[in-house]
Amino acid sequence: VQLQASGGGLVQPGGSLRLSCAASGFSLDERAIGWFRQAPGTEHTGVACINRVGTKYYADIVKGRVTISRDNAKNTVYLQMSNFDPEDTAVYYCAADKSGQCGWSTVGFDSWGQGTLVTVSS
Repeated sequence: VQLQASGGGLVQPGGSLRLSCAASGFSLDERAIGWFRQAPGTEHTGVACINRVGTKYYADIVKGRVTISRDNAKNTVYLQMSNFDPEDTAVYYCAADKSGQCGWSTVGFDSWGQGTLVTVSS
């Protein structure tokens, strides 16, 4: 089981970005995929999650600015983010939960990608 996150970079306040999480070793309809972020000196915070049957969940801190989606043919999950704020600066990680269910705790997410840095700055 491997996950590879990509798509991070420098984005201006108010801008948009799409992050990708390419999965291998399993199918997306077998596991839940969550996006978490970690700012310097803080814990991982859940951002969005899509469970094995495709139900989507969003954290209150990003609700309305984020869309999670998946392409089963490409075995890839996407996180489209818009209206960035400097407080969104963080390393963004995707993770897989073999139970297939979403949650905001990192407990249960047993496979993690390497993270992709998003920096929001003008």
